[in-house]
Amino acid sequence: MSTVDLDALRDHLRPVGAALRAHALAIDADPGALHTLLDSGVLPYRELGGFPPGYLDDPLRVRGVPVHVRTCVERVVVAETLAWGDASVVVGAPGPSMSGVVVDDLADDEQRDRFYERVAQPRTWTFFGLTEPDRGSDAAALETAVADGGPDPADGGPVGPVLRGHKKYVGNVARASLGVVFARHRPGPLGVGVHLVDTDRPGFDAAPLSTTGMRAVQLGEVRLRDVPLLPHDTLGRHLSPSRRGLLGAVRTFNRLRPVVASLAVGVTRAALDYVRAERSSFTADERWRLATFEDRLNAARALVLQAARAADADPADGTLPAAAKATALDLAEEVTHAVPPLLGPGARWEHPYLDKLVRDVPGLEMMEGTRTVQCLTLAQGWLQGRARHAELV
Repeated sequence: MSTVDLDALRDHLRPVGAALRAHALAIDADPGALHTLLDSGVLPYRELGGFPPGYLDDPLRVRGVPVHVRTCVERVVVAETLAWGDASVVVGAPGPSMSGVVVDDLADDEQRDRFYERVAQPRTWTFFGLTEPDRGSDAAALETAVADGGPDPADGGPVGPVLRGHKKYVGNVARASLGVVFARHRPGPLGVGVHLVDTDRPGFDAAPLSTTGMRAVQLGEVRLRDVPLLPHDTLGRHLSPSRRGLLGAVRTFNRLRPVVASLAVGVTRAALDYVRAERSSFTADERWRLATFEDRLNAARALVLQAARAADADPADGTLPAAAKATALDLAEEVTHAVPPLLGPGARWEHPYLDKLVRDVPGLEMMEGTRTVQCLTLAQGWLQGRARHAELV
């Protein structure tokens, strides 16, 4: 559990959030402009990446105390504060990202060193290869597979196992140096493995996709055409089959759903702050609506923190993380659509940052499962007696 002063962490990062907002529209217009932001040095992306102690020379320090951003609670505070400026940069910045959570859960010491020593190098992106064009993020229905590579054409000897398949809607994949790939090696629920793969291997073909929101993430697709797979690539090789594969995906999603929810909270806060900065007075009805949104925002933030603490305590239970994500996304969608009319019929044209917030929310919806998935997860948890003590919004 986190012992960090969360208020101090928020205060420390508010100037960073403001700097992200200053670059937000340029990056939205051209995702390549993210490099300008990285050149500026205002985003301490390595210090905020969630590296274990020992991999960075100088971790983030808040009031002199080192903060490694390893717990879900710390991550949601960081994500919300920075999303006030630009949620897409929070997800699109270099660093361990989602892959780091899987590595933390499943890797042995050698694999952990291989991953974090590589990612600790400046401007090293990673990818999380789960989603497929026809299967979405349903890990139980994966078509990407570990196959027999057949004989080596050079000498007739065995090539060994290879990865074959197609992943789509994968963040940062076209610029990543390494990441994780979920692939099936045999039928059944225990037949899915997670593999640590370098993107410079033969047969790894990645390209960015065109999107209207969350553009700094540079969603892409990758075709795996007999990508060589080495024995030390398989994460969880030291664990029993029941503790790796699908379990790694479930635990990762449960840890990251509160983070996505916190991004939605940050976007909601940004929209409310923006309209108040652009208008000096409101009608009584408008003041009531904004006050209601403010109350719901505070309640959503409390639920997100509660879900983050639950994920830190038991990452196998996704009940509260699902509730937090569904609640925060509902509010973000409602607020970002309600605010533009308060600034006139041409608000999205005249206020491009506000338009960006509206376009970014659907991208958050797709991360770690849509609200339909979250509602199903919440219902299952509730029926099984979990989280009934929680104060849900």
